[in-house]
Amino acid sequence: MRPLRDWQADGIVGVFTDIDDTLTTEGVITPNALEALADLKAAGLHVIAITGRPVGWSEPFAQSWPVDAIVAENGAVALVHEVGQSPRKIYQQEAATRATHLKRMQQVLTTIEQTVPGAMRSRDSDGRETDIAIDHSEFTHLSPAAIEAVVQIMQAAGMTATISSIHINGWYGEHDKLSGARWIVRELFGRNLDAEIERWVYVGDSTNDQVMFKHFEHSVGVANIRRFADQLRHPPRFITQGERGDGFAELTAHLLKARS
Repeated sequence: MRPLRDWQADGIVGVFTDIDDTLTTEGVITPNALEALADLKAAGLHVIAITGRPVGWSEPFAQSWPVDAIVAENGAVALVHEVGQSPRKIYQQEAATRATHLKRMQQVLTTIEQTVPGAMRSRDSDGRETDIAIDHSEFTHLSPAAIEAVVQIMQAAGMTATISSIHINGWYGEHDKLSGARWIVRELFGRNLDAEIERWVYVGDSTNDQVMFKHFEHSVGVANIRRFADQLRHPPRFITQGERGDGFAELTAHLLKARS
């Protein structure tokens, strides 16, 4: 991971960003990170957040933050910002598929809570429509062995499982953050992300951002990603000096300076 000062940021047209521990600090977006989002939009850049958080949790932020959209639940569902209106919700999966998957996921969730000591569903679970989440660091703490046990149960049930800075997420379907990014660019702008991926940057902080770090030539980790350094097969190419919201604000200043 090279220092952010080495990043050649000219030509960027859009920013994808994780939310937890990338924009937020202790669960709250910092004023400088919120101002950075506004500065990016004012400069004419596309700004899209992609998160493992539930769509219900994301709705007020999709309405109030200066972003084009929030893609929630690791790519499955998006909230499109509509000026003066409630965000518009769109899905990658059909309603019948979502209903079938939801029933199966709830069975897996029950199995995890009954068999892995200390494992509890995340407090934001009521807002989830297309995945499940086990808390490992937000309001409780799971050992590495317990985290691995949760992942194994999800995978044995045929689910995709990823570990964020706070949760273990599991879902049915082929979607992930990368497919969600491709989908939302197509839905919002009618464009092919892969054809212009060298003009977008992705910012994240955790192991569940690896698919994005791998595919984006312009990939940046905020400094707190160092705690996952030994778990990253695909680290970001660049890293900020600041952690969390401070790191995002630092990236924004660097990017906007390159455009001036």
